[in-house]
Amino acid sequence: MRSSITKYFNTYSDAAPLAVFRIGFGIMMLASIIRFWLNGWIEKLYITPKFHFSYYGFEWVKPLGDFTYLLFIICGLAALFVALGFKYRIAIVTFFLSFTYIELMDKTTYLNHYYFISILSFLMIFLPAHVYYSLDAWRNNNLSFQRIPAWFIDSIKLLLAIVYFYAGLAKINSDWLIRAMPLKIWLPSKYDIPLLGDLMQQEWVHYAFSWSGMLYDLLIPFLLLWKRTRFPAFILVIIFHVLTRVLFPIGMFPYIMIVSALIFFIPPVHHRILGKISSWFRIKKSYFDNGRYCFYKPKKIKFIRFVIVLFFAIQILFPWRYLAYPGELFWTEEGFRFSWRVMLMEKAGFAQFKVVDAETGKRFYVDNSDFLTPFQEKQMSFQPDFILEYAHFLADHFRKQGHENIEVYVESYVGLNGRKSEPYISPEVNLLNFADSFEHKTFILPFNDEIKGL
Repeated sequence: MRSSITKYFNTYSDAAPLAVFRIGFGIMMLASIIRFWLNGWIEKLYITPKFHFSYYGFEWVKPLGDFTYLLFIICGLAALFVALGFKYRIAIVTFFLSFTYIELMDKTTYLNHYYFISILSFLMIFLPAHVYYSLDAWRNNNLSFQRIPAWFIDSIKLLLAIVYFYAGLAKINSDWLIRAMPLKIWLPSKYDIPLLGDLMQQEWVHYAFSWSGMLYDLLIPFLLLWKRTRFPAFILVIIFHVLTRVLFPIGMFPYIMIVSALIFFIPPVHHRILGKISSWFRIKKSYFDNGRYCFYKPKKIKFIRFVIVLFFAIQILFPWRYLAYPGELFWTEEGFRFSWRVMLMEKAGFAQFKVVDAETGKRFYVDNSDFLTPFQEKQMSFQPDFILEYAHFLADHFRKQGHENIEVYVESYVGLNGRKSEPYISPEVNLLNFADSFEHKTFILPFNDEIKGL
């Protein structure tokens, strides 16, 4: 077995798939940054709000005022340089740091695909995506290679497979498969979509989408890996992600996944893609087809291999951390983020905060709109770590105004996947007695139902 592993790590492959992936990734990321800017979301999400929710351990990451625009410019330029393969190492490190900083500025904007982009860009720091069909390879012959270790390409395939497969496993639960929730809530609202609007009202369609979505996520990595099913699987990828883009406001993610799936194809397909690009921009592709092998010094390749193996060990194990917490995952959301649980919940919440003087008993209620945007208030109302952080913010704010002996309580109700709203946080608990941590939040009230599944 050890000899098989050694043989695998010494196997070389054509670099064209990694070059096409680099170009597609860079273009998609540049388009995402431009789209974000043109929609006015930089100001709306990062400059206008008076308060920003932070990730635990990253409280120091804050928007930079008007300099936030500069951060997006840097991120966009880095994405462009990645696509061109220009100063690639600097560009991909800059993109990873700037994009991840943007992602961490406000927890309210968390999306699975933002996390995917961050970890993918981190992985790409260690991949030789610039040695073929890049400005770096064109400018410096010492950086120009056509053959690279095959496992570099396979590492991207593995990451995509993890994302899909874990998303499929997460859908094996009673709400998704037995109750068709939350699709039974979301799909009927799409009545105005041409041709599909009437279908979206049919209950059998809700179940068909639920079951097919689960099967798609579980099977698509294997269908893309197998040569006989690869092309129809890619057509399925296109249909699935275009349909999800039509039905749900999930931005560039569907296009990113479609472009990413190209890496499963054999090198001749990527050479045809690069040939098309060459004809459009009058690039002499033959200059890069030198047949040279990209060899690494033993210490360097061992270090890269160690980092990537550790990276994947974390990616495989981290989504299971929710098992360390008691209670229903969808209710508490402890261990929910960063686990590829994509679009599995519809939660609606209400949170009314009460500030009390512990000595006099005087109290007043907080108008959340004085401090939060409507989007922030919506997200805060059903996520316990948001509620706790906001309570501490309120305490700090009112202490600065001269209030003393402050206690903060919340009357909170949450409805999950079509269920009636139930009390969420104990109204008798002073939230200031708790600090945010990775420990279970004991102030969350029990979930009076059961969702069976992984």
